[in-house]
Amino acid sequence: MGTIPRRKDIPPWVKVPEDLRDPEVLQVQTALLEAMFGPGGSRIPYIEQVSRAMLELKVLESSNLTEVVVYGNYLYKLRTKWMLQSMAERHRLRQERVLRDGVCFVDQQMWNLKLPSASAPFRVSGQ
Repeated sequence: MGTIPRRKDIPPWVKVPEDLRDPEVLQVQTALLEAMFGPGGSRIPYIEQVSRAMLELKVLESSNLTEVVVYGNYLYKLRTKWMLQSMAERHRLRQERVLRDGVCFVDQQMWNLKLPSASAPFRVSGQ
């Protein structure tokens, strides 16, 4: 059983007290927090609104990890936890790729776009 958070601005979509019980908890590298939540956690309100959950961050003493505690409806908690884990993994893989290649990664699909040349005008279907 989790404790009720001390936060005073509980979002209106979180039902008190039933949604505050049994939160989902995941541990994220503290270095990834800014990439996931923006500078100073500026994206947290948006993520909460879209995911219909409430997030609370707890820095763990003597480690480089931060606990992200997710409160809300059971399905919303699971979906939000999955989304945050996916975001953390994506950023971790991007960091590895940058370190491995020594350059910033650019999406290869962007370079594979086939643009019409000036000599071949756009064609409208049906004409």
